[in-house]
Amino acid sequence: MDTSPLPENPATPPTPPPVPPVISAAPAAPPPPPPVVGRARASRGWVFATLILVLLLGFSLLGNLTQFFVHELKWPRNSKTSSPREVGPKLEEATLEDNSSHNKIAVITVNGLITDHADDASGNNMVDVIKAQLDRADDDDQVKAVILKVDSPGGEVMASDEIYKAILNFETDESPANGVPGRKGKPVICSMGSLAASGGYYISAPCRWIVANELTLTGSIGVIMHGYNYRGLMDKVGVAPMTFKSGKFKDMLSPDRRPSEIPAEEPAMVQSLIDETYGKFKGIVEDGRSAAHSQNKKEGRPLADDWANYADGRVLSGSQALKLGFVDELGDFDDAVDRAEKIVGIKSANLVEYQEHYDISDFLSLFGQSGRAKDIKLDLGLDIPKLRSGCCYFLWQTPEN
Repeated sequence: MDTSPLPENPATPPTPPPVPPVISAAPAAPPPPPPVVGRARASRGWVFATLILVLLLGFSLLGNLTQFFVHELKWPRNSKTSSPREVGPKLEEATLEDNSSHNKIAVITVNGLITDHADDASGNNMVDVIKAQLDRADDDDQVKAVILKVDSPGGEVMASDEIYKAILNFETDESPANGVPGRKGKPVICSMGSLAASGGYYISAPCRWIVANELTLTGSIGVIMHGYNYRGLMDKVGVAPMTFKSGKFKDMLSPDRRPSEIPAEEPAMVQSLIDETYGKFKGIVEDGRSAAHSQNKKEGRPLADDWANYADGRVLSGSQALKLGFVDELGDFDDAVDRAEKIVGIKSANLVEYQEHYDISDFLSLFGQSGRAKDIKLDLGLDIPKLRSGCCYFLWQTPEN
């Protein structure tokens, strides 16, 4: 048995020094992609456009709410107001002169050529606007009278007659209102400007009282139909018309016929139409002035016995028209206001007018009207009436140089 001593445990080897950790560098960040300039600008453009549209809609809503609250605060509860118009002119009341009165006198202006052709962005014409203004004045119990400011050489026969009928119905309205029959109309006082001739006088004839300046050009009672015959020019340039007609007079008033091709009866037929319209014009004057004189009594002017001799198309001054009974008084717009207050028996009144109202819906509707072309008008400082061939006019034209 081996009894030799066991060997001693070997010494623990020395601990090696710690190795410092290896710090690796962070990976470099990739460069940012280049900005897309076009897409960023397009995005900003849409943001700006959307912001502008939202602002416009907000202003429109704010304006409508303001108008609503002003309307509610301004009108008394027992006052009769007109219902909102779904079609036709949108009107808002504007104060021309505030006299701190509960009464109103509405001022309606007829300026320039009388026509039923639309000449504004809303598609409304002069006849539509005047009818809407009269309706608005009729619906407002605070409006006691209307002053018709006329500065016009006249215009189309049909348009003048439509305005005449609207004024006549306004003054003699006896239709039931709110279930109360027998409602009387309100007086219309005409204030003539520098020119109230032909159709301008036609629409003035039914007025209760007519005020003219002594230098006003008025009268010109008559009818005109104007046209050209350019067949001689066509023959010179070698252009010949080709006409197929069903009857002898189907091409009546055609401007491309030789004088020898015009039937002998045609001038007489056209003249009979002119005479018929002229006879109605004289009847309008006689009826209107007679009705006004019966109401005005001695304060107004009756028609002179020989007034028809001066209804031959000639123009008259205000002083001459007063002597013949075509007007009742010489004066200006202020005199017309005083006369209106005197007729209705009030001491004072606020002067108001009804202006066409445009909002954002009218602006946006322009983009949806693809069926109607929009014209761009260039103002050259000339007011040349565009007369349609074959159309009758109550019109006075200044002689050309």
